[in-house]
Amino acid sequence: MSDLHLVGIPVDLRQLHHWGARRSLSCKGYLDEGLALHHLLGECFGRAELQPFRMMVSRGQRCGKVFGYAARDGATLDQTARTVATPDLLEVIDLDRIQSAPRPESAWRESQRLGFDLRIRPVVRLVRAIEHEGKYFRQGAEVDAWLSHVLAGGKADRETLYLDWLEARLGGAATLDRQTSRMAMFRRSKVVRGSRMTEGPEVVIHGTLSVRDPREFAKKLAQGVGRHRTYGYGMILLRPPQGHAERKARA
Repeated sequence: MSDLHLVGIPVDLRQLHHWGARRSLSCKGYLDEGLALHHLLGECFGRAELQPFRMMVSRGQRCGKVFGYAARDGATLDQTARTVATPDLLEVIDLDRIQSAPRPESAWRESQRLGFDLRIRPVVRLVRAIEHEGKYFRQGAEVDAWLSHVLAGGKADRETLYLDWLEARLGGAATLDRQTSRMAMFRRSKVVRGSRMTEGPEVVIHGTLSVRDPREFAKKLAQGVGRHRTYGYGMILLRPPQGHAERKARA
């Protein structure tokens, strides 16, 4: 596979919402920012060129920053966008401040410990229809992985279940360090897909992993984790590894 580049692009949130509304991406007055960015990034840089991605916004700020993995560096993406992007797109993103850093496969080695910050939508599809507390869930419905676990008679708490979910999806690429990994945030949030708006779990995991297979790990970075990867979920942002002492200090 081609080497990856981590790309960062400033985004004006107010302009993003204006652009999304003009493009009729809202549903019942609600704009799914991940959906809007999915379309915007595709129109600027090419379909699936900057995926997976994640938008980071500091509390109270009007501007955020989209980070994403791409097969091309920032300068090349900048050239593409300046060639094809319409003026309204350039009101949303600041191409003058696009940045990138290489993430070559050669950077990873077996047993290497890496910290990570990961936003996921831990959902699964039901293999059979279920009725629970007056609600009917059809076969194939997408539901919270923890709810599916509970409906099947499981007893695990949310954090344990979501870490299990993540560990299974890392597969042969990496091993999750359970002692230094935790659920940093949980909430239920809305997403818009087509003409439907649904609510589900949004989770941020902070933790440490160990690379098992450098080639597979590079692929996992490029592909992302779980469902909704093209809408702002599943991007593994790497950080320095966390130690056991830091875990105890948070407890």
